[in-house]
Amino acid sequence: MSAILQAFKDVDLRKKILISIALIILYRIGAQIPSPGVDYASISDRIRHLTSDSSSVYSLINLFSGGALLQLSIFAIGVMPYITASIIVQLLTVVIPRFEELKKEGQTGQAKMDQYTRYLTLALALLQSAGIVALADREQLLGQGVPVLVKDRTIFDLILLVLVMSAGAVLVMWLGELITERGVGNGMSLLIFAGIATRLPADGANILSGSGGLVFTGVLIAVIILVVGVVFVEQGQRRIPVQYAKRMVGRRQYGGTSTYLPLKVNQGGVIPVIFASSLIYMPVLITQIVNSSSAEVPDNWWQRNVIQYLQTPSSWQYIVLYFALIIFFSYFYVSVQYDPNEQAENMKKYGGFIPGIRPGRPTAEYLSFVMNRLLFVGSLYLGIIAVLPNIMLELGVNAQAGATPFGGTAILIMVSVALTTVKQIESQLLQSNYEGLLK
Repeated sequence: MSAILQAFKDVDLRKKILISIALIILYRIGAQIPSPGVDYASISDRIRHLTSDSSSVYSLINLFSGGALLQLSIFAIGVMPYITASIIVQLLTVVIPRFEELKKEGQTGQAKMDQYTRYLTLALALLQSAGIVALADREQLLGQGVPVLVKDRTIFDLILLVLVMSAGAVLVMWLGELITERGVGNGMSLLIFAGIATRLPADGANILSGSGGLVFTGVLIAVIILVVGVVFVEQGQRRIPVQYAKRMVGRRQYGGTSTYLPLKVNQGGVIPVIFASSLIYMPVLITQIVNSSSAEVPDNWWQRNVIQYLQTPSSWQYIVLYFALIIFFSYFYVSVQYDPNEQAENMKKYGGFIPGIRPGRPTAEYLSFVMNRLLFVGSLYLGIIAVLPNIMLELGVNAQAGATPFGGTAILIMVSVALTTVKQIESQLLQSNYEGLLK
């Protein structure tokens, strides 16, 4: 808090913070504006009586959009298309040689990859908004037979609704990039943070009224313990010492310094949770789109043994599958993003070595061994944090608590964004107040 108070005394930093706050407020205003052709009164009445079973398929998107999805506002799909596009482009750098070359070109290559990310965001926004509108048109978005659109709609009204929601996703992408460029912190992360934080009071009241004061007090205590644990693990690092050999260039001596290579315990961040959530919701989403709008649901093996459990977040089948997917994607994502061989080669090129470990292949094997041990702890940590809300549902907490800001994924995102933003403010504050050796 002292860093934030000092930041408002600095003119340039205060301007960046105010720009960020203004754009976040603009985003939250847009999240409350209904799209054309939406029966807002019917949606508002239904959301007040919404249960976990009818919203579990869309809980991740609704969480990231700050509740805008189920209201079908102009920012209904929010940041999800951009996040998905960014993850896909990052993963394609390993598969497509062209992307790998762009990654090595520095700022110019990064600008080109950002352009590809924007194009993919637009395509995903059109696809995702079309799926949501199709469910809304079939009266399946908020439960079977619940109307959310006006009755006298035409095909042109549905096309207009898809275009408005897609344009809203592109506008959200622009707001996030504008915050990153002219404000403080990562723009997309701050928009997600704002969407989750705005739901805290309402969801806390839902838990209090639905489960009673004793459960509400228990949830608050659990959230405090969870925040402390997340901060502890997110700040955790394995610091591997690195020594650089001395070398002479002309009359100058370079190297001879000691530093360390920081390896985070949670190297993958919240990306594995997003991957697992998207994959586990996809079969239900596709099944609902493919099924007809009739009230009768096909009774077959797929519906009885797969969709039934995927629609019940408190079932042990759902919890086990979700936990296993998070662990798998933790190893998969980090193995794609972090290459021990490349790290060892860069250290060898600049004369660096780990004390007691030979440069080259032995260094790569050692880094891979350490990273796998950290991944084991980090993946278990992510899995436990993510399934905590589902376990709470099984223990009898109000159903709306399952996909609320009191859930493990939401706490993980909020704490991570807050820590990163405060660190960036502190670094900019230190840079602006640093006078150097000579005045």
